Order: sequence, then C-alpha cells, then structure tokens
Amino acid sequence: MGDFGAETSGVCAAISRVGHFHLGSAMDTGRVLAENGMTSTISAADAAIRAAANRRLDTLTKPLGALGRLEPLAAQVCAVQRTLTPAISHPVAVVFAGDHGVADRGVSAYPRAVTEQMVKNFLNGGAAINVLARLQGMELWIVDAGVDGDCGSHPRLIAAKIRRGTRDLSVEAAMSAAECRAALERGAQVIDQVIPRGGNTVVLGEMGIGNTASAALLMHGLTGLPLADCIGRGTGLDDAGLKRKRDVLAAAFARRPAPQAAEELLAEFGGYEIAMLVGALLGAAAHRSLIIVDGFTVTVAAALAARIEPCVLDYCVFGHCSAEHAHRALLSHLRAEPLLDLGMRLGEGSGAAVALSVVRAAVDLFTRMATFEGAGVSERIA
Repeated sequence: MGDFGAETSGVCAAISRVGHFHLGSAMDTGRVLAENGMTSTISAADAAIRAAANRRLDTLTKPLGALGRLEPLAAQVCAVQRTLTPAISHPVAVVFAGDHGVADRGVSAYPRAVTEQMVKNFLNGGAAINVLARLQGMELWIVDAGVDGDCGSHPRLIAAKIRRGTRDLSVEAAMSAAECRAALERGAQVIDQVIPRGGNTVVLGEMGIGNTASAALLMHGLTGLPLADCIGRGTGLDDAGLKRKRDVLAAAFARRPAPQAAEELLAEFGGYEIAMLVGALLGAAAHRSLIIVDGFTVTVAAALAARIEPCVLDYCVFGHCSAEHAHRALLSHLRAEPLLDLGMRLGEGSGAAVALSVVRAAVDLFTRMATFEGAGVSERIA
C-alpha cells in the first residue's frame, strides 16, 4: 500500500480533517472519536446474548462446564458478535512497528536497527508471524508507525510513520502531545483500512526494539505496581543488562511527576507503535470486532485503551501469557485470563495467532455440537 491511505478511500482526508484529537474521560471518548470521523461510539458487548449463549452451552451433549474455559470464550464471541451463530470471518493480523530513543541506553539486547530489519523480514515472509498467518488463513499487514529507517514500499506495508523513532524517554517526553494524537488517530484508521468486508476478527502484534522498556513504564504508571516488578529481560538481557534497564527506567520515571491521564502517560513514556495499538484497539472495538491481544506490550496498549474506554475489554481475548516478567501481573490487574501459557516472548502477534486456533475451536464447538434433545441423549439426573 505504500504511503498511508494512498489507496484507501477517505483515510488521508480523515487525517487531514482532524485538527485536535483529545481523548478525555471514558464517558466522552466515543463521542470524541465519532466527532473526528474516526469511529462510532464503543458500546458494551451484548449481555443478553452472552446469557443466552451460556444457556445454550448447558444444553449441549456434555456435562455442565466440561469444556472448561472454552465455554465462557464461546459466550464472549457471541456477545461481541451479537448472535448465537458466531463465526470467525476473514481474520486479519496487524503488526505495528516503531523505534525507541531509549534503546540507545542499552535497555535491549539488540540494536534498534533490528526493528527495520525485522520489518523487511515480515515483508519477505520469513518471520514467525508470516508462518502463523499463512497457517491461520489471515491477511497480514505491517504498519511503519515510527521505524528509524526506510522500510520501502510493499503491498502489505502501511507507511504511517510519525517520526523516525521516539525521543529518549529517559531525558524527555517520548513524543509530543500532537504526535501522540496523530498516532492514536492513525491506529484507528489502520483498522478502518484493513478490515475486509465481512471481517470480524483482528490479531494485534508489535515490533520495536526497546518497547518493553516503554511498556514497563506505562504499566507502572497505570497500575501503581512497583517499577521493578514491571521490568523484565525483554529480548533476553543478561543480569547486567537487566540492572542497567532498571536504572535507566527508574531515572526516567523520577524526572517528572507521573501523568494521570492515559494519553499524557502515553506521550511521556510510550512509543509510536504502542500509541497506534491503542488507537487500533479503540477502532476495532468500535467496529465490534473480536480482538486477539498478543503479549506484554499489546496488553499494555489494551490497558491504556481500557483506561480511555473500559468497554474495549469486552472485545479483547488475551491470547497468551508471555514469558516477559511483568505480563502475568498485568493480566491479573486487568482480571484477564490468557488462553495459553507456552513460555512465548517473541511478539509480532505470534502468541495471539496461535491462540486463534483455540478461539475457532470454541466457536465450532458452540455452533456444531448437538443438544441433548436433538441427539436423543439423556440429560443428567437432578
């Protein structure tokens, strides 16, 4: 797709129309999104449909609750899609990529040049997410949110770059308020652009050397959990590297009072790919799409989106628990149960893509299993 929106009806025009995009309280976010021509108001998933789905689950030819967590998962999909005949249709995977100025402080085991290199690997079809997207029959899109390099042009690349990497958050705000607003807008508009007609499922992933450092600060600001508990080894730091990362992030958080508003926290410590993920989550929820959330960094984006609009979480399925140190604690804070726990820590949307198989299984069991009455099977004796 080359330039962002160049072949997408109305997307460039929508960006240019938006003067100021202010995300305020949860109560007015849907209105603000709609006023800026980005998305419709985000509504809660349908509680009545969820209740009806749970009643149907109890009539299927199995002991009550025998399918374990597949049962509430199926009911969630029904509630999101507002139907008792759910289906996973035309799923898409979107990987947002961006660089971080703080990466130059040694908070990652890899240089930030790897972000650009991995984007090109995605476009050449050689990464884990490419393999999994093919396996799952998903369209895969790569978004240059702020890569410090030239990613070129490619039919599956959306060039939405805000800047060539964020500023060094250890000494100044990672992005300006205007840049943060632009990233949020573009993230929502990417969703408008990539969801095909009849599509209802989005897998979200990220790529960005240094982004677990950014995500750790955001998690700390959102949850109030001790900063040390929010910091992990990322791409595989050794003990000395982990200590350096902790020191750099402690200094970053100490340089100013922690912002309380989600968008201010995001501008101070976030990344362009994280901000676009937040916008994408809001946009996908407004589309009433099921959102399969990947690992630590995408879960931080989901937490930020939920701070802005709590109903977003109705649409989120948390695909897996990452091996990244803080992810389990963040999931607990969100009261979210991941579908899988495989020790993965790759990013790219890879864990979410694997989890899509579980979602499909839950939906097929719900829609294809016989009921006791239909199969002529005796029900449990009271």
